Amino acid sequence: METGPARRISSSVAASMAAGSVDRDEATELVPNPTQRAEILLIEDDPQDAFLVEELLAETELDAQITWAATLAEAREALPEFRGCVLLDMNLPDARGRELLNDVLTTAKNAVVVVLTGLDDEHEGIQAVAAGAQDYLVKGQVDGPLLARSMRYAVERQRADEQARQLREAELHARENMRLERGLLPQVLLDRSRFVCHSFYRPGRKRALVGGDFYDAVHRDGTTHIIIGDVSGHGPDEAALGVSMRIAWRALVMGGVTEAALIPALEEILVSERGQQEMYATLCQVSVDDGSDRLRVRLFGHPPPLMTGPAIGMTHPGAVPNEITELRTDPHPPLGTLPPHDLPQYPEAAEHHFPAGSALLLYTDGLLDAHDGSADRPRIGLDGLRQLVKTTSTAGSPVAELPKVVVDAAEQRNGGPLQDDVAMLLITDRTNP
Repeated sequence: METGPARRISSSVAASMAAGSVDRDEATELVPNPTQRAEILLIEDDPQDAFLVEELLAETELDAQITWAATLAEAREALPEFRGCVLLDMNLPDARGRELLNDVLTTAKNAVVVVLTGLDDEHEGIQAVAAGAQDYLVKGQVDGPLLARSMRYAVERQRADEQARQLREAELHARENMRLERGLLPQVLLDRSRFVCHSFYRPGRKRALVGGDFYDAVHRDGTTHIIIGDVSGHGPDEAALGVSMRIAWRALVMGGVTEAALIPALEEILVSERGQQEMYATLCQVSVDDGSDRLRVRLFGHPPPLMTGPAIGMTHPGAVPNEITELRTDPHPPLGTLPPHDLPQYPEAAEHHFPAGSALLLYTDGLLDAHDGSADRPRIGLDGLRQLVKTTSTAGSPVAELPKVVVDAAEQRNGGPLQDDVAMLLITDRTNP
């Protein structure tokens, strides 16, 4: 008979054993093929019952590798890493019943548990299955094929349960994704505005969950207000904060809060709603009055919007977009980066001429971080983006598809999906198609 901390049952079983353990590299999961190796951890205090289990399995084609532990204490070392089938006697010297089963189920998270009960304790087996065991067997009523089949089916049931659980989680994840996306990327309120908004969003390859990029556009009291922002970091907390900021901004605009007061109020909301002090948001806000050919821009750590369309002085509709202009403003740090008492004076909006036939492109910085395909300039940056927009806008694609065409071109240069999420808004004048 072998000796040591992990011993197989042999034809002469000792009355006691040292604590059992299983080498994870050597262990393999029990599979339905009866000739494949099956790792079994038998937790049984009766040496004769342990020997009987080995003899029963020897009658089958199952290649059973059995490790025996006479007590729960002896099994504890093996349980955390064990990935096979645990045959568990429900009455051990150091534990019994529901408490014993819960301990094993909690510790051996990757294992299948089949309970062994006495003839008079069959009700314990039924309760054990209800509590999380895959199956139960009554001692004295089991032959080899039944034992092997029970373990194989237990493994398959656990796999089916795990697949069903993963499917449910994926469905919940997808629904949560959709709720967050609806909150971050809403239907804009521009029915009475002279402007049309074409939006586009594409998640980065690092994540499946929608990120903290958000946008909105609202027409109120003769003015069209547009916002786009990006909460730092990735994950559901950042997405939830982005949703909060987007909804708060819309509520403030609809409530008649002045442009100058919008951003300070939004920063207060960010600071109060964020889960971590390190979280911040970049922001770009644009406002245009009805009947005006000028627009107002405010930037808070965000890349400047691009104006596409006719060169300055060209006002006819449909002109070739031979100039891409960056609408810059006085710099201001992202929202939430400075303590409230250190906040500088919020800058006045910068005014820019917005010629008829022009279009406005707002975007998040995931686009700027794309690789431009050259060794000396690893990022597209603003210059590369301006050239990319100019090239794609003259390719003959419909205006509404420009954001998607730009992102597709950036990904082509990048050699694959972008690292970060990208949200884009293309604002065009419906009176000058």
